[in-house]
Amino acid sequence: MSVLPVSSSRAEPAATAAPEPRVKIPVAVLGATGAVGQTFVQLLDAHPWFRLAAVAASERSAGKTYREAARWIGGEMPRAAATLSILPCDPAAVDAPVVFSALDAAVAGEIEAAFARAGRIVLSNARHYRLERDVPLLIPEINPDHLALLEAQRAARGWSGGIVTNGNCAGIVIAMALAPLHQVFGVRQVFATTMQAVSGAGYPGVPSLDILGNVIPFIEGEEEKIERETQKVLGRLERGVLHPAPFAVSAHANRVPVEHGHTACLSVALEKKATPDEAARVLREWRGAVADLDLPNAPVPPLVVSDAPDRPQPRRDAWAGNGMAVVVGRVRSDPILDLKLVASGHNTIRGAAGASILNAELMLARGLLTGA
Repeated sequence: MSVLPVSSSRAEPAATAAPEPRVKIPVAVLGATGAVGQTFVQLLDAHPWFRLAAVAASERSAGKTYREAARWIGGEMPRAAATLSILPCDPAAVDAPVVFSALDAAVAGEIEAAFARAGRIVLSNARHYRLERDVPLLIPEINPDHLALLEAQRAARGWSGGIVTNGNCAGIVIAMALAPLHQVFGVRQVFATTMQAVSGAGYPGVPSLDILGNVIPFIEGEEEKIERETQKVLGRLERGVLHPAPFAVSAHANRVPVEHGHTACLSVALEKKATPDEAARVLREWRGAVADLDLPNAPVPPLVVSDAPDRPQPRRDAWAGNGMAVVVGRVRSDPILDLKLVASGHNTIRGAAGASILNAELMLARGLLTGA
């Protein structure tokens, strides 16, 4: 069969390389002492476009230095962050036009809205706003056009700032693997089984006696997030209205004794039939919608396709593209649906903090960072 060329975006203007700012933009991290907050702090250290100017956390940490308040869990704490004073999660206290939120969903809603009302751009890792009709659920390589929802968001909510979310950690891996296939062949059904690393549960995470030598076939809310968020990410925006992708997703989520790296085994039904070789070629050649923007954290290529019979593996592949690429392998025929494949990505980088930072880079390149 003839394979259509891979579309890198939907109705996107020609991309041009983003200019590097002469002065780094000051940014803040909310929930900075937690596991995802610490990953934000690490990734922002020496970032070419952004400067970590403020860290905020709960009231019990306010007033302490970051070194005193954070139980640091990975490598060496960046020196520039260590001496920052912990601020309350209040826009009156946090002076930065761009805010990265690592807040728990239980408290994220009101706090993030307060920052958006105050004119800040909030890049949220929390699930609270992900499925709201006027909030972009953004993966730059897939749906940069969804940023147009910000206009409707501001009009409906009376905000001068705005909220942009990144997806669920496993859902991002799945959406990245499905996007090229959906663009070229059309996805009709997806059956997904995930094997998710313990770092996805935060710190201290899952008790050792529960996870060592074990598999836990339940992660609260995870399956629902994968099923619904994948449809939104791969949906189409028409006249300001987002229409979720029409295909069905069935997900099984499992916690496994792996430190970093979520893996998804996918069986996929396609609208247009494709051989495994054709599908693998489409995946390998895909560059996504932002390949020409030179965003600092955009991996090139965004998908790494392995021909090895036993890859991807989290231990060997989680750090592909500095933790921002998704590795795909075992592309083969499925006796029930059409194709099956395995995808894996770093859950706290591509699936969390790194995803939010990449979203901010895209917004800066598009001139959408208010006050920056």
